[in-house]
Amino acid sequence: MPHCVILYTPNIESRTDVSALCRKLADSMLTVLDEAGKQVFPTGGTRVLAYPAAHYAVADGKGDYAFMYVNVRMGAGRSAAVQKKAGDQLTEVVKQHFAPIFEQELIGITVQIDESPGQVYDAKHSTLHPLFNK
Repeated sequence: MPHCVILYTPNIESRTDVSALCRKLADSMLTVLDEAGKQVFPTGGTRVLAYPAAHYAVADGKGDYAFMYVNVRMGAGRSAAVQKKAGDQLTEVVKQHFAPIFEQELIGITVQIDESPGQVYDAKHSTLHPLFNK
């Protein structure tokens, strides 16, 4: 945790570099700090994954409309201010990435942050964390 999962219409791939957006989002996530100046998203746990939708319908279907849904899942315990700060920052990354395309294309973007309190089961095993927790 945290995980950022992106779902998008495949027609976006011809318009922008989705892998580059993934890297930008991950890099941005690593810079979010809480009120005490502590990193909100641990380096070893940050993952950004993007998947094109195999099947989709957007709006009225009369155009080659595109859509991207960005969902960030973070552990419980962050303040509302930190959650908003993270959401605003990541939304800005997406908007900047798509800025040249927004001027020419019809694209919908949604960014959501979910918290994961009350999980029934949450197991983690990673050899990445020790690399960054020195």
